[in-house]
Amino acid sequence: MSNGRINLSGNKKKIVSNLVWAVSGKVVNLVGTFILGIIVARYLGVEQYGLMNYVISYAFLFQTLACFGLDSIEVREEAVGKVSFTTIIGTAFWLKVILGVVCICLSIATAIMLGEDSYTVWLIAMYSCYIVFNSFVVIRNYFTSLVQNKYIVLSEIFRTFVGIAIKLAMWAMGCSLEWFVAAFAFDYVLLAGGYISSYRHKIGSLRDWKFSASYARFMLKESFPLLLTNAAVIIYQRIDQVMIGQMVGKAEVGYFSVAARFVEVMIFIPATLTHTISPVLVQLLKQDREVYKAKVQQFMNISVWICILCSIFVSVISYWVVLYTFGEMYLPAAAILQVLSFKMASVALSQAGGTMVVVERLQKWVFFRDILGCVVCVVLNWLLLPRYGAIAAAFVAIAANLAAGYIADAFIPSYHHIFRQQTKALLFGWRDLVHIRKLL
Repeated sequence: MSNGRINLSGNKKKIVSNLVWAVSGKVVNLVGTFILGIIVARYLGVEQYGLMNYVISYAFLFQTLACFGLDSIEVREEAVGKVSFTTIIGTAFWLKVILGVVCICLSIATAIMLGEDSYTVWLIAMYSCYIVFNSFVVIRNYFTSLVQNKYIVLSEIFRTFVGIAIKLAMWAMGCSLEWFVAAFAFDYVLLAGGYISSYRHKIGSLRDWKFSASYARFMLKESFPLLLTNAAVIIYQRIDQVMIGQMVGKAEVGYFSVAARFVEVMIFIPATLTHTISPVLVQLLKQDREVYKAKVQQFMNISVWICILCSIFVSVISYWVVLYTFGEMYLPAAAILQVLSFKMASVALSQAGGTMVVVERLQKWVFFRDILGCVVCVVLNWLLLPRYGAIAAAFVAIAANLAAGYIADAFIPSYHHIFRQQTKALLFGWRDLVHIRKLL
């Protein structure tokens, strides 16, 4: 480090380039999805837009089982290189396909058991098919292990633009709801095609993939703890729309989904700050722990308070934001957005603590954080939704995020120092906003 800057070379430059491609792809996808969401929401109307988001969220819950935590294990094993990558990728792929078929059946069966009407069950069955096509994410994982995000990001950008073009054509032709549900599922077919094309161009033939029963048992055993963690995360982040649809109504899902669209874009800010600072913190921890502690506190202060100020701003202008984007029919979403916008601040606090967990290699206890968030989310939604409607889910989303990413740290001895720094950031972090240029 010289003159306050870290000189990057070799693999470090490769990592930074990888990060730039990943962030670029995320920006394109977020902006494209947001604009398309406005068009589709205006076209379908509150009831149908709510039903579509209910179907998507419902199927997404089952995707967790199909993934089975295999993604992280695949990337790790491919990076280590002790087993042929064709065996790793082939085994992971066929495990995902088998689990995907099981999950499709489960999604349909549970929808019937919950008393959904035949039309909703048909939509869930149709959209759930994407889970099998999502098995080709094993290719994305392989490129990630090679630190070559460029090729997969280009595939994802291609999927975004083609998917938008298809939905705009359907909008122009006046297609019905089921066509839009099918189109959103087809996005994963496009993405799989892009991954396959990138793999064949840069690596080789998919016919070289090999399935190993013994290695499959190893991967399932290694990934099972991650399945539990991922399931807890998915539940407390996505089950709210399913519970709203079940306990309140599909129109309320539409209003909540509109507010959530804005928050998804807002959350990109703390995520970007985290990705930017993480490599710096890793280097500082190796060089000087005291300097690391000071820098991580400064990062936490700045990221949390930037997001608090952004949350306040969006909350104040929520009425006009909803009116001039999604339209007058979605104005009930403004009240939800006034509350849900503060999820951005809770995510900033949670991700700042999560960064310390990863940098300091304290992942052992992360599962307990996620379980607490999951329990808070389900229990509070169950108690409050019938009485207060979708706006209750906005309060619960913030509470669940704080429970998992902040309050839990007070009960885990290894995370007590993180809890102290998070509390200090909440109370006094505003003082560091004037030093934002010194962070990097």
